[in-house]
Amino acid sequence: MSLRALLAAATAAFLTGAAWAAEPPGLAPAGSAPMHAPAAATSPSLSASVLPDGGNPHPVHLVLPPRKPLSAVARLGRALFFDPRLSGSGRVSCASCHSPRHAYGPPNALPVQIGGSRMNRFGVRAVPSLEYLYRQQNFSIGPDNEENETITLQQLVQLGRQSRRVRKTAQDTAATAANLVPQGGLFWDGRVNTLQQQADGPLFNPLEMDAGSVATVAAKLRSAGYARQFEQLFGPGMLGNSRFLVSEALFALARFQIEDPSFHPFSSKYDAWLQGKARFTPSQARGYVAFNDPRKGDCAACHLDRPGADGQPPLFTDTQYEALGVPRNPAIPANRNPRYHDLGLCGPYRTDLARQTQYCGMFLTPTLRNAATRHVFFHNGVYHSLAQVLDFYDFRDTRPARIYPVVHGRVDKYDDLPARYDQNVDRSDPPFDRRAGQAPAMSARDMRDIIAFLKTLNDGWRPR
Repeated sequence: MSLRALLAAATAAFLTGAAWAAEPPGLAPAGSAPMHAPAAATSPSLSASVLPDGGNPHPVHLVLPPRKPLSAVARLGRALFFDPRLSGSGRVSCASCHSPRHAYGPPNALPVQIGGSRMNRFGVRAVPSLEYLYRQQNFSIGPDNEENETITLQQLVQLGRQSRRVRKTAQDTAATAANLVPQGGLFWDGRVNTLQQQADGPLFNPLEMDAGSVATVAAKLRSAGYARQFEQLFGPGMLGNSRFLVSEALFALARFQIEDPSFHPFSSKYDAWLQGKARFTPSQARGYVAFNDPRKGDCAACHLDRPGADGQPPLFTDTQYEALGVPRNPAIPANRNPRYHDLGLCGPYRTDLARQTQYCGMFLTPTLRNAATRHVFFHNGVYHSLAQVLDFYDFRDTRPARIYPVVHGRVDKYDDLPARYDQNVDRSDPPFDRRAGQAPAMSARDMRDIIAFLKTLNDGWRPR
């Protein structure tokens, strides 16, 4: 089998989920498990061969969300989303932090946003994107399936303690999807399950919109130009019941995010490439290979890039939680207190898992769609470019002095976690399975190429 044919077969296996059993001389055997990427593509000269002419030799049909006019409830939610009067300051709307022009993420490079009734308070976490949340599963320990729905969260926690965690690699995502680890939910800590609940959080958070009480918000809704729409949609007398009025406003916000295609456009070059409608550049093709190669980026182990069996396009997240040990961000005002630590699943916002210390330091794996448009990365916004992010993955363990502060001649590794939780940090999944002094997993060109590939995930691509 020629190299071109071999790697085309590997790509076919990746796209279809079939096993790739070719074992040519000089290349590692593929085994019987489905290939998630052409793992044999390790030579710097293989990018043109793995994707002939940069195109997808095996196009797939993607099942995209239907595009249809917004319902009346979603149109009301759109008005609410852009209304700053609901905030305590009268200056902050949902769109202020979740800008439509910035993939519904922050419009600036601030690690946390400014809010409060006097616009003098600072958040504690970087603002995540609101895009591609319409398929987010409920929070669970392990897959959110029928079997787990009959078990309480605390029972799942105990099962998770007893289970063996499968090492995550891009070649075996089916096995790692069954790990009994935290996954799903919304916010960085998964503390709510619905977009309606998610909208409630920033609205009443004193560090964010700081809207005050339910009664205060209801009074503003009654005086808004869209007030009568509530009675038209939800029945007479709605305006007189503050609790119901605010609840339906949050419901409308959720419907806007679910129905409006701008929240899940799937209009990237990668989506076009999957369907055979676009070609990668050589750098993008090499980046695609490195993204999926466990010996290099292994990014696809967590940021799944394969279409689902039902044809739905990939969301580039497995929605699981990881403790990566990113360095502390001194630019966050809350971090001026050396005793303050954001422990993710263990608090401060989430409280039901506070005693499950094995989860302290874990945060949700975000989508990488439109990540190349962002200016802040990770839960604490400590990095401001994809190059810095990849440096962290490459050098966290191999050259830790490049990542963490050096105090009295010693590297203060995992400096944003209390030492008692260091054991929670991922040290087994590639590329975090290396030791100080070993060669990094990715070369400088690998990282440049991965960034080139990540840019193909930006929505709004148009053929030239």
